[in-house]
Amino acid sequence: MVFKRLLGAMGAGGPSVDTVLDGGPVAPGGILSGQVHLQGGSADVEIEHIGLELIARVEAEHEDGESEGAVVFERFTVGGGFRLAEQERHSVPFSVSLPWETPVSELYGQPLGIVLGVRTELAVAGARDKGDLDPLAVRPLPVQEAVLEALGQLGFGFKSADLEHGHIGGTGQQLPFYQEIELTPAPQYAHVVNEIELTFLATPAGMEIVLEADKRGGLFEPGQDALTRFTVSHHDVGARDWNSEVDGWIRQLVEHRASYGSHATYGHADPYAAGSGYGHHSAHGSGHASDHESGHGSGHEGHRSGPGLGTAVAAGAAGLAVGVVGGLVAAEVVDEVGDFFEGDDDEGGEED
Repeated sequence: MVFKRLLGAMGAGGPSVDTVLDGGPVAPGGILSGQVHLQGGSADVEIEHIGLELIARVEAEHEDGESEGAVVFERFTVGGGFRLAEQERHSVPFSVSLPWETPVSELYGQPLGIVLGVRTELAVAGARDKGDLDPLAVRPLPVQEAVLEALGQLGFGFKSADLEHGHIGGTGQQLPFYQEIELTPAPQYAHVVNEIELTFLATPAGMEIVLEADKRGGLFEPGQDALTRFTVSHHDVGARDWNSEVDGWIRQLVEHRASYGSHATYGHADPYAAGSGYGHHSAHGSGHASDHESGHGSGHEGHRSGPGLGTAVAAGAAGLAVGVVGGLVAAEVVDEVGDFFEGDDDEGGEED
């Protein structure tokens, strides 16, 4: 067991903390459990507060281009109000629910390049210090897996995934960012589509599925983006022919030509504005996205651009089984969680 001693506001003789998550990835809306292990320092202290923060690496677009930063998207209080004696060992179990829109970080055991973490905060005698940091692994919900499985069987390939700061207009999105899963087109759509971007917005009842196609232009016609939304229930997993269902969604998406009126834009907050929750981790690229509401299964025109994070590809008749090529493997994802978020601590950009 490796304890992280709190060397900040509490001093070198302060208590140490080691948060251990129960094994295995957790699904969105599922229960994250584990224990916070404390070891007393050189003197007795009053533990006022033990908190957990869920944090994510998120991309944001602004006037100067694109940046990356850490966003705290949920906080929990899991303990506090007790005395920790000198050199005493004490454990606090916890069990908390992940937000339903928590992004998926792995598929079939392979990382997607999404960086998520669980950070422990300890408050002693009015001083707060960030303690242990652990990577958070999130697997798909059954409906998400069914859709991805169908896309794989239809011939679509996994290209990359990232988290974009902002809001998808006309949806019930709750978090300040959304996940984009970029797919290479199936052969039957390759002549009309450059790529498909997929976003899941889960709720306790079901899932909003947002599909966007970056469409190829003709010889004298520029390319366009088309965006369409669909809603499914969690109970639909075993009740639908997902290959036919998803293929129908794609056909509707690529064939639709919406009018260019009354677009509601996706929000892209300034990442360096007060309270934005962004550190100054530079990236490159820019873009925007727009959307308008037309009801269930409707089509939208819009535009979205910018690089993704991963370089994985899909293969195999079993579905969207991901093999990582030149991208992040599991151990590197763990290292990147620590490197990215601890670097963000140094810059003081993690608070939202």
